[in-house]
Amino acid sequence: MAGKAISTIWLWAIALVIGLGAIQDSDAALDPNDEYILVSGGPALRAWENYRRAEHQHDRWWGNFIRAARIRVQQLQKTTNKQINITWLVYRPGYVTRASEDGDPLISNIESVRDKYNIRLVWFDKSGDVINYLNNGQNRKQVKVSGFEYFGHSNKYCFVYDYSNIILGASRAFMHQSQLRNIKKGVFARGAYCKSWGCHSAESFCAAFRRATGAKMIGAIGKTDYSHIYRGTMPIVSPGGRWAQ
Repeated sequence: MAGKAISTIWLWAIALVIGLGAIQDSDAALDPNDEYILVSGGPALRAWENYRRAEHQHDRWWGNFIRAARIRVQQLQKTTNKQINITWLVYRPGYVTRASEDGDPLISNIESVRDKYNIRLVWFDKSGDVINYLNNGQNRKQVKVSGFEYFGHSNKYCFVYDYSNIILGASRAFMHQSQLRNIKKGVFARGAYCKSWGCHSAESFCAAFRRATGAKMIGAIGKTDYSHIYRGTMPIVSPGGRWAQ
């Protein structure tokens, strides 16, 4: 029991350091006229995940990528005294199917986060929608993207918005690194803070993102762990992994 307690304390310490680091790195000099974009992918369905061994299952709780974004909104608003323009993009089809499976009003739950924190919520439902929003969601000559953070499933080459939701272990809605060239030049503000909170992004995707946009992206080498976010902590990198660019 003592060993388990020490392990829990250590995870909390890591999460606190990561959270503080994210705040210090990204929030110090944000222009309130620019736009800070958070993206939440969708959850897997239990109907598919129950075919896996327990240790390999995903998303026992539907809200991993929603709660993590909510925590980040709280951090950003606190450190900027709410002088920040946050837009939250959420992959709607994933929550519609999971709501049907769980029998819970997940769409209303997500909209309640929007209302509580007075942020802009934009639902999306196709692979190209996030890039389209980056390019055209605002007049990018006037409103640059000062931050971009992703919460969801990913692999080294893709953000996968509907992983294991329609097809077991696969995705039909995604942002592949080959699509990043479709992001227009000049979308991101100088020094924009970009981070993927998904698995494996720093193993290829982050470098491709920088080549395409000129903006550095932090991501994980290895897997990320969302299992402690119900305590109010940001996701951490699983043992053996690390954050990198």
